[in-house]
Amino acid sequence: MKKRSFLVYFLLPIILFLSFESQAQNLKKVVVVPIREEIAPSATRLVAKALHYAREIKADLVAIDMDTYGGLVTDADSIRFAILSSPIPVIVFINPNAASAGALISIACDKIYMKQGANIGAATVVNQNGEAAPDKFQSYMRGIIRATAEAKGIDTILNGDTIWVRNPKIAEAMVDQDIEIDGVTEKGKVITLTPQEAIKLGFCDGIVGNLDEAINAYGIIKYETIVIQKNMIDVIFGFFKNPAVSGILVLLILGGIYYELQSPGLGFPIVVSIVAAFLYFVPNFIDGLAANWEILLFILGLILLGIEIFAIPGFGIFGVSGIVLVLFSLVSSLIANDGFDFTIQNSSQIRIAFQIITFSVLAFLTLIILASQGFHKLAFIKKASLEATLEKNSQKNTVVNKFENTIAICFTDLKPYGKIIIEDKIYNAMCINGYASKGDQVLLLRKEFDNWHCRII
Repeated sequence: MKKRSFLVYFLLPIILFLSFESQAQNLKKVVVVPIREEIAPSATRLVAKALHYAREIKADLVAIDMDTYGGLVTDADSIRFAILSSPIPVIVFINPNAASAGALISIACDKIYMKQGANIGAATVVNQNGEAAPDKFQSYMRGIIRATAEAKGIDTILNGDTIWVRNPKIAEAMVDQDIEIDGVTEKGKVITLTPQEAIKLGFCDGIVGNLDEAINAYGIIKYETIVIQKNMIDVIFGFFKNPAVSGILVLLILGGIYYELQSPGLGFPIVVSIVAAFLYFVPNFIDGLAANWEILLFILGLILLGIEIFAIPGFGIFGVSGIVLVLFSLVSSLIANDGFDFTIQNSSQIRIAFQIITFSVLAFLTLIILASQGFHKLAFIKKASLEATLEKNSQKNTVVNKFENTIAICFTDLKPYGKIIIEDKIYNAMCINGYASKGDQVLLLRKEFDNWHCRII
C-alpha cells in the first residue's frame, strides 16, 4: 500500500509535467504585427523586425493586424517586397481599413481576412494636398500592385484564359480610374471593395470577427502569439529614415564639410556635419543597411578631401576620389546588400537612395550658387529692392570696399581658404593664386559676402 502511494505521489507530478510540456510543444507560434497607423519608415522597420524575429524563432505564421488609410508608397513597396520574400506565411486581418498603401501590402500577403464593414482598395497615389499625383507616379504604383497580384500565382488556365488567384487587372483598377472592367467597375472610378465584393473577386479569403478567428481560418487552432510592438527607438529611427529627413541630413553633411574647408580648423560647421552623419548612418547601421565598410568609405573620403585641401595644392585625384567615396557611401548605406552584392534588395530601394542623394546634392549646389556673388545680381532680387535700400547698401559697400587693393596679414594658412587680419579684425579669405602661410602678406582684391578674395604679393 505504501509502495503504491509512493508511486502515485511521485509519478503523478512527472506525468502531468510531461503532459503539459507535450501540449506546449504542440502549440504553433504566431508572430503578430499591428499596423494601425500611416505607412511610414517606422512601419517598415516594425514589419522588418517582426519578419526577422519570426525566422529566428521558426514561427509558423506572421499575422498583420491592419488599419490604415495609406502612407508613403516607398515604404509600402519595401514592406510588400519583404512579405513576398518571407519564407514564413503571412496573413492580414483588415480591421477595418486597407486603403492605398495598405491595399498594396494586403495583396502581398498569402491570405486576406476582413472584418464585416471593412474595405480594401483606393490605391491612387496622391500628393500632400490629397490630389492625384502625376501619371509617372501612378504608372509606378500600377506596375508594383499588378506585379504583387501576379506574384500570388495562376489559379487555372481555362480555354486559354488565365484565371488568377488575385486578378492583376482588378488590382490595377484600384489605382487607375481609367480602367473599366465589365461587372466590376466603370471608367472614372477606382475600386474599393467591401468584404463580400472582395471574396467574390478573390481579394478576401474570409470574413471574420477578430484576429484569432483569422488565425483559426488559416488552419491554426492551438497557438501562442508573440506581438511585436513599436518602441521609442523604432519611432526615432523611423523619423530619421524618412526620405525627407535623410535628404536634409545629407545636405547638412555636405554643407558642414564645405564651410569647414573654407575656414580650416575645428569649428561649428564640422560639428554639424559630424552630428548629421551620426544621425544618418546609425539608424541604417542598426537596421542592417549601412555596413562597416560603407562607413569606413565615408571616413576615407573625408580623409582624402582633407589631404587635398591641407597638403596638396590644386584639386586633383585626392579631391575627386574623396567626393566619389563620400557620395557612394551615402547612397550604398540606404541599400540592403551583402558585402558588395546588391542583388538582395528590390529595385525601388536603389531608386529611392539615388533620389535622396541627388536631391540633396542639387539643393546643396543651389544654396552655394545663391550664396555666391551672382545672387544679389539677379534681376528679380534687384526689382524687389527699394531705391532707398539700394542707396543704403551702396553706402555700406563704400565702407567695406575701402580695404580693396590694401595689404592684409594671414591669420591662418590660406590653402586656399583661411582667415586674414584687417585692422585687428579677423575675416574669411580665399587666396586665388596659390597657398599662403600664416603671417604672409596678401593683397585684397574684392569682398564677396563674408569672403575676401586676395592674392599673394
